[in-house]
Amino acid sequence: MISAAPRADARAERRSLDREIRRLAVPAFLALIAEPTYLLADAAIIGHLGTGPLAGLGIAGAILQTIVGLCIFLAYGTTAAVARLLGAGDLRGALGQGMDGVWLAVAIGSVATLGGLAALGPLVGAFGAEAATEAYARDYLVWALPGVIPLLVVLAGTGVLRGLQDTRTPLYVAVGGNLLNIVLSLVLVHGVGLGIAGAAIGTVIAQALAATALVVVVVRAARREGARLAPHPRGIARAARVGTPLLIRTLTLRAALLITTVVATGAGTTSLAAHQLAMTLWGLLAFALDAVAIAAQAITGRALGAGESAYARRITRRMVRWGVWSGLATGLLLAAVAPVIGPAFSRDPAVHAALVPVLLVAALGQPVAGVVFVLDGVLIGAGDGTYLAWAGLVVLLAFAPLAWLSPGLPLPELVALWAVFVVVLMGGRAVVLLLRARGDAWMRTGPAATRS
Repeated sequence: MISAAPRADARAERRSLDREIRRLAVPAFLALIAEPTYLLADAAIIGHLGTGPLAGLGIAGAILQTIVGLCIFLAYGTTAAVARLLGAGDLRGALGQGMDGVWLAVAIGSVATLGGLAALGPLVGAFGAEAATEAYARDYLVWALPGVIPLLVVLAGTGVLRGLQDTRTPLYVAVGGNLLNIVLSLVLVHGVGLGIAGAAIGTVIAQALAATALVVVVVRAARREGARLAPHPRGIARAARVGTPLLIRTLTLRAALLITTVVATGAGTTSLAAHQLAMTLWGLLAFALDAVAIAAQAITGRALGAGESAYARRITRRMVRWGVWSGLATGLLLAAVAPVIGPAFSRDPAVHAALVPVLLVAALGQPVAGVVFVLDGVLIGAGDGTYLAWAGLVVLLAFAPLAWLSPGLPLPELVALWAVFVVVLMGGRAVVLLLRARGDAWMRTGPAATRS
């Protein structure tokens, strides 16, 4: 007769793992939903100005999301590095590492803002949109680009707190910032009559206040532990070196998303507007799925920093299950709202008609996306950035030519593009991540910085 004790122990451990995941993932889930609503709120407010402004936001949003998306390593790399040091018992060193990340965010944000403003014309013109659409995109970007610095500081500050196993403070800041953004954008766009520029101004003000709130929290913690606050060139360089593989990994993802926007632009203004709405909703759900990945980064980094590789393996298996079920839930939600959500963002019936089948394709890809985001978080937390960079390049090389050729498929152009996006890009990422997670090469223990 088999004893019930091992089964009871296994159930108790699963409950313990679930509690640990929920403690970090639930606040992260709410915060990650709040983050993309900056652009989602602008899409809803600007969409009622007309299809032209909404299409212009599609181009501006793609450029801004690329700039900021390339710097997501400021959050992810900082989370992993801080969590490792925390797991090793070095809280002072963890906060010092976090301050290096904040200063790196200021430096990168300054360069990105100045470079974006200098290259504004060529950046917008690269999409090949109609002249009126390009004008709207430029109007938005002129005011939105100065918000890159505070937005990158938000990423770094959030990464510090996640590494310290605190996902509640970023939640409060994200919710407050987004509520303020909605109010400001409504007032400036429709009340004051500033049009698309008003939405950008409101967003920048909200981002600046959110960045200030997070910096205050991190600085207070650093002072309490006696960590250094001033910029430290060697520490900043180390943070940049650790983040380089994650930058390459993110570059491959942003390149794939830019390719989809360029292909959608070639299908016309209506398709571009529908694609912008679909990609915004995909981003919203992606951030929601990424909540478990945020927990994965923090828990994996802390566990490996403390030398607990067996625990890291067990919680990875549990988080993958969370990813599957989360993806099924978001997929069902997206399929349910697909026929009715269009009018909330646009008055154009043609945009509504183009949006529905695209959202149904996106809904089918959600369970795969859930697994992808979780394993991405696990490997980031483990400092396995080099593998993620090479894997991203391989998947991009498979996706890019098929995306360009997608208009030739026997489907509506936008539907064909999204089918390739889901099957090749997301499916390919799932394959390379699952292969890596099955082995042990990523499970490097100890307090050392993440692999560069």
